[in-house]
Amino acid sequence: MCSPQSIPDPKSGEFITYEEAVKFHGHSCGGLSSGYRVAIAAMKALGVERPKDEELVAIAETDACSVDAIQMITGCTAGKGNLIINDYGKHAFTFFCRRSNKAVRVVTNLDEVLPREEMDALRPKVFSGQATEAEMKRFRELSDKVPEIILHAPEEKILKISFVDMEPPKKARIFKSIQCASCGEMVADAKTRELNGKRVCIPCSLLAENK
Repeated sequence: MCSPQSIPDPKSGEFITYEEAVKFHGHSCGGLSSGYRVAIAAMKALGVERPKDEELVAIAETDACSVDAIQMITGCTAGKGNLIINDYGKHAFTFFCRRSNKAVRVVTNLDEVLPREEMDALRPKVFSGQATEAEMKRFRELSDKVPEIILHAPEEKILKISFVDMEPPKKARIFKSIQCASCGEMVADAKTRELNGKRVCIPCSLLAENK
């Protein structure tokens, strides 16, 4: 599968390709390919490279497959704290560059390029187990074509890109670890709750509440 574009990784000097994103995610699909295009468009609009730390922040409005491409390509990850997921069920993403204080919002619109009507008609039958063998085969054929269509579609046909004003996202915090007074496991102090005058982890607190 060919990648229409790729982003240079300043650390390794190599290019991050769609194939590498597929390897990270586990399979190729419409969500991953659209996330790949979103990531490239956002980095291009902001004029940034893949960050080593929190220089770039991504705010995703979905928790779908596209988020894995965002992590892989932009370097915005949950572990570094520069990936924020607000699961509104929308394929919309905002990227904030701390160095320039600029932010760009990218929203996908694939209706013009994908065979939506036929796929939407087949989807209920396929996922309910009522599709015929021919319908299953046709749905797979259409699904297999989706990533290639998205990867090679003109940017202006599938993405709405706009600069937005926003406050800088809070930087990730590193918390002190303490021992939960109930289970004995270590937990970030800011993530504990008070129970009978002692600090306990959230699961232990919930367990106590449900007794």
